[in-house]
Amino acid sequence: MAARKKPKAWPRLDRMLEVRRASAAEAPILLDLIRALADYEKLDPPTPEAQGRLVQDIFGDKPRLDAFLAFVDGQPAGYALVLETYSSFLALPTLYLEDIFVKTDFRGQGAGAALFREMVAEAHRRGCGRMEWVVLDWNRLAQDFYAKFGAKHLNDWMTMRLVQDDFAQILKKD
Repeated sequence: MAARKKPKAWPRLDRMLEVRRASAAEAPILLDLIRALADYEKLDPPTPEAQGRLVQDIFGDKPRLDAFLAFVDGQPAGYALVLETYSSFLALPTLYLEDIFVKTDFRGQGAGAALFREMVAEAHRRGCGRMEWVVLDWNRLAQDFYAKFGAKHLNDWMTMRLVQDDFAQILKKD
């Protein structure tokens, strides 16, 4: 892993925004933000077991994804989780944005834009050929936010999914 650089700080009027890679000591902050996203999306939050796996997969010996935190005046405001996929046609990695979330109280203060720009910078640092994510069809606020950055909706691709229970059903058929 590359050496950590000094976190970026963006002054905005009377607010100080900071976006940086999360440390293992900040796992409780990250988990609180993930629970806030679940609440916002009206989903069940991760179980205690899932929270343990998340912490291990982010901060363990073999990280599977990276976490970034946004702070406004030192208060946790949001987070992003990213991982790399790969494009065989570009022959370059893709930075996949699994989650990006800013607490409602901190919206409109630049935290989301700062967090998103840092993810774009991370994609650039990693030499990625693109950055991708999905957005819920009902979340017009998020869709409009991404459109301001020039993000394009891919009409010709549909997200498909198998869940863990499906694996056993498919494997039984062999």
